[in-house]
Amino acid sequence: MMPDAADAEAPRTGMISPEGLNSLYATTQDPWDYTTSWYELRKRQITVACLPEERYRRCYEPGCSIGELTKVLAPRCAELLATDGAATAVQLAREATQGLGHVRVEHAVLPQELPGGSFDLIVLSELLYFFPDEHLPGLVDVIAGRLASDGDLVAVHCNAMESCAGAGVHRFLFAHPRLVPLTHHQDEGFALDVFRRAQG
Repeated sequence: MMPDAADAEAPRTGMISPEGLNSLYATTQDPWDYTTSWYELRKRQITVACLPEERYRRCYEPGCSIGELTKVLAPRCAELLATDGAATAVQLAREATQGLGHVRVEHAVLPQELPGGSFDLIVLSELLYFFPDEHLPGLVDVIAGRLASDGDLVAVHCNAMESCAGAGVHRFLFAHPRLVPLTHHQDEGFALDVFRRAQG
């Protein structure tokens, strides 16, 4: 189900810059309580449970933070590229995924440092609201362009703050002509949507 237009009233200006993220991680290594929060654990479990395919060849997870979701995605993927714009987060994610030879964690700032090639799974978790509304159509377009034909895109974002409600940022995905909605989950905590790239 497409988000209601009422979810998108005032344009947002984005949240934290890459510099601000680096400062945040310098203060605390787990600023969103990924390792201890029931909300985060439950969200990861539901995200992975909603993946339409049992296995994926190549997965891309931008904004991976300290790698907690990365670890849960890893068993479902033959190859997984996780990136983040904060250097400290990248180091922590590398430590979290140590020993997983099919997982790469790299420093990359979006949208200028998108990876090459195509992916049959792209996971956007708590990422899109970091960008101003005016930049999101272009960002969604280039990310969708990295999605293989019949590939899946998963978006999951919190509903806790009105300024970054998941339904509000997901409207840019619903508006993309090449993304076909497959699954929708919404509760008081977060919105989760799964899309498949249309053939052709």
